[in-house]
Amino acid sequence: MNFLSAVLTILSSFLITFLLMPSLIKYFRAKKEGQQIRKEGPTWHKKKAGTPTMGGLLFIFSAVVTILWVAAWQGLITNTLWALLFVLIVYGLIGMWDDSIKIFHHQNEGFKPWQKALCQVLAAMVFTVIYQHEGFQMGFGTTQVGWLYGLFIIFWIVGFSNAVNLTDGLDGLVSGLSIISFVAYLIIALVNLNQPGYPEIALFCLAMIGTLLGFFPYNHKPAKIFMGDMGSLAIGASLAAVSLLLHHEWSLLVIGIVYVCETASVIMQVASFKTTGKRIFKMTPIHHHFEMCGWSEWKIDIAFWLVGLVASIIAVATILLVG
Repeated sequence: MNFLSAVLTILSSFLITFLLMPSLIKYFRAKKEGQQIRKEGPTWHKKKAGTPTMGGLLFIFSAVVTILWVAAWQGLITNTLWALLFVLIVYGLIGMWDDSIKIFHHQNEGFKPWQKALCQVLAAMVFTVIYQHEGFQMGFGTTQVGWLYGLFIIFWIVGFSNAVNLTDGLDGLVSGLSIISFVAYLIIALVNLNQPGYPEIALFCLAMIGTLLGFFPYNHKPAKIFMGDMGSLAIGASLAAVSLLLHHEWSLLVIGIVYVCETASVIMQVASFKTTGKRIFKMTPIHHHFEMCGWSEWKIDIAFWLVGLVASIIAVATILLVG
């Protein structure tokens, strides 16, 4: 990749999303296909009911179109790129199916948990087969662990797709955080652009950054459209796949520290309530705890973005210095 192709990648994905999003919002409003707010959430979130969702439909479409035409131009259509596109599209479709059930049945519950998990695991298994077929390292660093690494891949992709999904509870929170996360991985890829597969990963990250920048103006508070499970599942799975293909898996625990903390808060809350009958937080995921403490959505967003930004800087700097 060169500077011109990088600029055109961001511009293409940004403009497609930014220019077409108003039409998608108008269509969803006309069809009365809006978000259903869960009863257990903060009461003031009820005013968001009816806000169009599945914004992920457009930003995924924009990213895929951009990636394909730039890759064709730059000669980057490889199995590494197909693997990334597979994760983005399939996890987006899983989320789309889940969102559609909620919309058409006017409820906040979509798939049954086991159905959603099964779809995610099957998709991660296909990625694992592709990963192994392409001869990527089945281990950490210089340590090969074989099929155990395959199980790790499945756990990693399913885990982070759900972690980002849990984080997507406030206007603009995930769209802002994911831009930061993809920028971090873009830097790692660009610094090592001579490595096999890294140009494709850089292209993927550039397209995701552009499309999410185009989505953000419509998603920040007050949101005109939500990304839905379609967007959040696709983003989480894609970040996990990128970290795996860059062979910096553990970096996602730092770059994605907010997603990790959001998920940990839910696990801790459930475990505490099941064992002691007491809650640790006022409400989970943890962004709702801060809402219950009186923080505004903007304050939480900015605080969490800053945490994500600082963590990403630390992770990238460590990788560049240590290797």
